[in-house]
Amino acid sequence: MNLKAQRETAAKAARAIAEGAKAAERDLTADEVTKINGLVEEVKGLDIQIKAAEDASALLDTIGTGPEVKQTPAQPSAAKSLGEHAVKGFGEQLAKVKGSSERFSFGTSEYKAATDSHARADGGALHAQIDETVVQGFRERPTVASWLGSGTLTAASITYYVEALKEGAFSAVAEGGLKPQLHYTYDQVNDALTKIAGRVKINDEMAEDLPFLVSEINGRLLYDLVMFEEAQLLNGNGTAPQLRGLLNRSGVQVEASTAAADNADAVFRGITKVQTATGLTVDGMVINPLDYQKFRLSKDANGQYFGGGIFTGQYGNGGIPQQPGLWGQNTIVTSAIAAGTVLVGAGKQAATVYRKGGVRVEATNSNEDDFNYNRISIRAEERIALAVRKPSAFVKVTLSNL
Repeated sequence: MNLKAQRETAAKAARAIAEGAKAAERDLTADEVTKINGLVEEVKGLDIQIKAAEDASALLDTIGTGPEVKQTPAQPSAAKSLGEHAVKGFGEQLAKVKGSSERFSFGTSEYKAATDSHARADGGALHAQIDETVVQGFRERPTVASWLGSGTLTAASITYYVEALKEGAFSAVAEGGLKPQLHYTYDQVNDALTKIAGRVKINDEMAEDLPFLVSEINGRLLYDLVMFEEAQLLNGNGTAPQLRGLLNRSGVQVEASTAAADNADAVFRGITKVQTATGLTVDGMVINPLDYQKFRLSKDANGQYFGGGIFTGQYGNGGIPQQPGLWGQNTIVTSAIAAGTVLVGAGKQAATVYRKGGVRVEATNSNEDDFNYNRISIRAEERIALAVRKPSAFVKVTLSNL
């Protein structure tokens, strides 16, 4: 019996009970009321089932039989580094052309930081599979770029304004009195994108070893690119095509130590200068490894390390400190800054590193005489610009050896 037939049977049974009592000219008994209520609930439940079945049938009618459904192939696993990203794009193709007379040029989609949108790029003469997963850059330690603010750029340069002079000041005035006038002047600054690039050569036997290719890109190309980028962000002289680095910006404050014993105090005075001149809070500093070593190995009169001993924290307390920061600040230890100089500042708020696209890796055997010697040139490059909107939020501290 189908659902509709079951419903009709239950409805007839309920009506029969009610009509029997009416014909006998009497009221329904308690038992009859219970039976009728049960039959009514049964009818309602069947109505719900019938409606659901009709809706499902109507839905199936709207879609028809449809085409044959094919199983979606599994997506490739995400690349964890720039090297893996490049090898996913052209690694297998490099291995296949070994020993052939074919000339080639391969490329991949751009590799960008997680905060950036992922741009599509042409794969070169032979189109590579594009890995759309955004992957992070290789970093052994905090870098100058990670200390500063970050942004993306679509144009070839960025123009902004830096406050130069201020005339006048606020003051208390009497009711109806003349209000003092303030006048600000601004310098317009334009910072253009700079391309940072480099390449390595490998032979085609090396190209067959894809794990080696990954390590070559990560351990050499990308690492050296980061180190040069760091040197530019600090020391670039601004003569095209170089960036104008933080240490060469007009308006950066200076502080000097009077003696070796005054070095730590001079760094703290630099922190204070940022706060008093701009109202911003210092969030980091950059120091040469040799200078950091002097601070790290400094001791008190009892021979105890201020920054923690070999196996313990400060003055024998706490765990093993990895690399404690000076005055509690994020401390970037790099040889990109000259010994004897410490740069302190409010990096995140006062300066921004802009990137156009990401790091691009390309490979070819058609460069110079590579084809004749079975060599492959692999190139990595990026485009960046540095905008410093508040130069006074940085202080160049000169240390003393006296």
